[in-house]
Amino acid sequence: MEVRLIRNFSIIAHIDHGKSTLADQLLLKSGTISEREFRSQILDDLDIERDRGITVKARSVTIDYVYKGETYELNLIDTPGHVDFHYEVSRSLAACEGALLLIDAFQGVQAQTVANAYAAIESDLEIVPVVNKIDLVVTRVDEVLDEVETVLGLDASDALKVSAKAGINIESVFEAIIERLPQPTGDAKKPFKALVFDSKYDKYRGVVTYVRVVDGCIRKGDNIRFMREGVNSEVIELGQFRPGLVPCEELGPGQVGYILTGVKELSRVTVGDTVTKAREPADEPLPGYQKPQQMVFCGMYPLDATGFESLRDELLKLSLNDSSFSFQPETSDALGFGFRCGFLGMLHMEIVQQRLEREQDMDLIQTAPNVTYEIVNRRGDVMVIDNPQDVPDAGDIQEFREPIARVTFIVPADNVGTIMQLSQDRRGIYKNTEFLGPKRAQVIYELPLSEIVYDMYDKLKSVTRGYGTMDYEIIGFTAADLVKMDVLVKGERVDALSTIVHRSTSDRRGRALVKRLKTEINKHQFEIAIQAAIGAKIIARETISAFRKNVTAKCYGGDISRKRKLLEKQKKGKKRMKQFGAVEIPQKAFLSVLEANRDE
Repeated sequence: MEVRLIRNFSIIAHIDHGKSTLADQLLLKSGTISEREFRSQILDDLDIERDRGITVKARSVTIDYVYKGETYELNLIDTPGHVDFHYEVSRSLAACEGALLLIDAFQGVQAQTVANAYAAIESDLEIVPVVNKIDLVVTRVDEVLDEVETVLGLDASDALKVSAKAGINIESVFEAIIERLPQPTGDAKKPFKALVFDSKYDKYRGVVTYVRVVDGCIRKGDNIRFMREGVNSEVIELGQFRPGLVPCEELGPGQVGYILTGVKELSRVTVGDTVTKAREPADEPLPGYQKPQQMVFCGMYPLDATGFESLRDELLKLSLNDSSFSFQPETSDALGFGFRCGFLGMLHMEIVQQRLEREQDMDLIQTAPNVTYEIVNRRGDVMVIDNPQDVPDAGDIQEFREPIARVTFIVPADNVGTIMQLSQDRRGIYKNTEFLGPKRAQVIYELPLSEIVYDMYDKLKSVTRGYGTMDYEIIGFTAADLVKMDVLVKGERVDALSTIVHRSTSDRRGRALVKRLKTEINKHQFEIAIQAAIGAKIIARETISAFRKNVTAKCYGGDISRKRKLLEKQKKGKKRMKQFGAVEIPQKAFLSVLEANRDE
């Protein structure tokens, strides 16, 4: 395929603005799939994506389109829209020369529209604005185009107006891709060099490596090298996504496809690595990707202790398919052996957990999530803390730092005051307000990440009746008055229930947590004290009363000493049970930390 006939592009947009629907229409109108094969969200092949109606993984597909008598090869990479999967978007953009920026004809420019547009501009991509859903009963097309120019600084004079759902003006999208997006640069005569932009594990064929060829050509039977890992392999199959895996003879400059080498070891293939030929290697690797920074961590433990190795294998396969997810072994006195897992956000965590439970049929116990902190100890060393159990004694802490995020809210003008109050209550620092028109405003705050990840998105949707959107980026760590709050059940610390809180809210959160735990832990034959503590100081307590059996029921009249003897015997038994009895803590109790934060 000649380089001048290739176009590599992404579709980027805010969540629910129609990316997957437009991708479906491009496949249908080009004849890549037939009417019989067509179904909505055809590129969303994960069950969880189809159930939730959102894109989680970036997907690639090659489309052949005839334009002015020539057949063009259009490589589309569909991307997620939610803030937690912004890393997937950045990886996709690195494999493209252009992007379609999709904007809802009624909702207009939203928080993720801004974030993804800036990401495309930073990647030096050509951007084509596309206003979608023009078939809606109520639209604001002219106002939306004004927002594109004022908020994003893009020229909207030649923006496309389409309806992906109704199939209106889809041909104009093909024309814009061919006429307005640049062709890839690359030289077939140079040594082979390709970027690994994704990968997945196939239990029959091993690791499937997704590549974007930059220079040179690759054929079946060639010996290749993964430059970062220094691993040599033979290409046993290569091909393109149409939309399934279709083998081909050769991949040249600018083309997107997959390589099968039969490699079974998951650690040998790294997203962002450079593939070259073993005999004629490239001089230097491609830049690759910046390593994603996980900011939300939780513990995942098998329900059955014998499931530890199975859980490790499944997490390893999942991390190959999702490089923004990390895990490492840990132990807990309460839960045994498990893994500390890192995620980009709460939705990311929820998706990974559900994929493990539904796709791999794993039974898991998940602890309450927490964000990453930094601690400067008395010796001046900086410690990165992603587990409350690792927090040192208060006397050894010189400074406790928490992650701060710059949050951009786009809300109806009537809700600006509500959002400002919501942010102030969560220790936010006001930065800026800008009105995008008579009815919408952009409000910027700096907020602690711990105050955002739990339920900020839900609260925002609630107070704006669904019209508010938000996007955030981590800007650094700031010193704060933070403390580790422990939970004691029957006088014993339960490490999996420990959490890090701000001192000013610790009393309130401690009371909310022990109240929630009281409802989750079942009654036992003995009294159970549940306490929240900071160091040696108890800040909250609830007591679960014991089951009480009427041991005197069989005594009818007679000497009172008989009843006293039975009651005394029961009292001694309960005392012994209280001393030696074990409290069974149900799985749901380990998420009480999260629920208590929401209740509070």
